[in-house]
Amino acid sequence: MDFRQCGSSGLRVSDLGLGTLTWGRDTEAAEAVDMLARFADEGGSFIECGPLDGDGRALDVCAEAIRPLGRHRFVLALRGGARRLPDGSWASSGARGDMLRSFDDALARLEVDDVDLWLASYDPSIPVEETLGAVETAYRSGRARYIGLAGFGLWDAAQALTLLHSLKGIPIAAIHVPFSILTASESLELRNRVTDAGIGVIAASPLAGGVLTGKYRHSTPPDSRAASARMRALVDPFLDAENRAITEGVVRAAEGLDRTPLDVALTWAKDAAGVTTALIGPRTSRQLEQILEGGAPLPQPIRRVLDEIAGL
Repeated sequence: MDFRQCGSSGLRVSDLGLGTLTWGRDTEAAEAVDMLARFADEGGSFIECGPLDGDGRALDVCAEAIRPLGRHRFVLALRGGARRLPDGSWASSGARGDMLRSFDDALARLEVDDVDLWLASYDPSIPVEETLGAVETAYRSGRARYIGLAGFGLWDAAQALTLLHSLKGIPIAAIHVPFSILTASESLELRNRVTDAGIGVIAASPLAGGVLTGKYRHSTPPDSRAASARMRALVDPFLDAENRAITEGVVRAAEGLDRTPLDVALTWAKDAAGVTTALIGPRTSRQLEQILEGGAPLPQPIRRVLDEIAGL
């Protein structure tokens, strides 16, 4: 696994990042511990977690997984903030008080004094100035070494970058953007702007919820995300006719290269211009092994064809 610099910042991460969306819910703690150890053995360093991952249980599982390996081996990113509801569950929030309280809670549960990167998640109900004020406080106190953005569209990201530029000494290292062959054209302008500004790109959902593995071409596997009422919303947008046609193009390219569609789609996203790291979210150790088996650069003629398919 290679290491890359996040834009013009001093933050360096592995070119694959491990997400914890299912940890503590669909992925048992013991399996998550094994997956992180395997990821680290292959040179993986970047972990991204959030207070809502695993229905709020992922932070505890992440701490359990990191403990035997050592905090020093990882670049730890925290995504977003949250507020606790009366029933004890969590809901996403960009309000300053909610963000700082959930941030401190996350540090305690992760058993760390700081995180390498705190990604401020966009909350349309809260002024951007308030949300960014929370991450500024964490950065200036030394509890967040770098800051970034997640879930911001083009206009809101431009506003956020302008505000952060006015806060002297507050560097933004990365922006978390959905990016796959199926979504690349939607984020093209945003990615170009942040790349030109010296900001790294975290490619989220590079396999489009698993659709680009080809497993939904003919049916819905019973153990897949699309078969889960809780996770189906992550997959449904990519199962229309247009996206199915693009997926078929990926499958044909994979067949011609004697590689898997997963490998081709993930490598295409990971090695796209401006991308610092591609965030994977395997639910099982078997899925992680399938990911780690690939990664060789795509031949340029194939890459150009896939760029055209993606609308770039």
